[in-house]
Amino acid sequence: MIPVVSNIVEVCVFRFRNDTIEYLVLKRSPEERIHPGMWQLITGTTTEGERGVRTALREMQEETGLVPLHFWSVPVFTSFYDRNGGALNHCPVFAAQADPVTKVKISEEHCDFAWLPFAQARRRLVWPSHRTVLEMVDTIIVRGEEAATRLYIPIS
Repeated sequence: MIPVVSNIVEVCVFRFRNDTIEYLVLKRSPEERIHPGMWQLITGTTTEGERGVRTALREMQEETGLVPLHFWSVPVFTSFYDRNGGALNHCPVFAAQADPVTKVKISEEHCDFAWLPFAQARRRLVWPSHRTVLEMVDTIIVRGEEAATRLYIPIS
């Protein structure tokens, strides 16, 4: 039997800047043990007793220094098999709108970041699941008013 866990979250961050939509992608540091040098969305692990929303907000702050203007739960989860732990991991997904003037301050986990238009961000992301998340956020949250309204999470 393969155990199923859900202790990782993913966050797709976007901003509106000069009449364009830009998505944040992060490059993992070469020193990272897992997937060094890979471009990704914000990804983080829950702490003991922590819920997904709280984890997503904390990880966004820790990995980028950003606090969202608006925040959504995306109606999808990503999944992957952790060959080291032997478990199937289901990851809830969140979307966050960032202030266009706030500066990104990446953590030691990453060595670079980029704000990119949709097509460029999609090409830069390595995992197919991250590309799917980007597509869903662009379609449902950024460009889809009714669905976005229903998925909105107040954070104040």
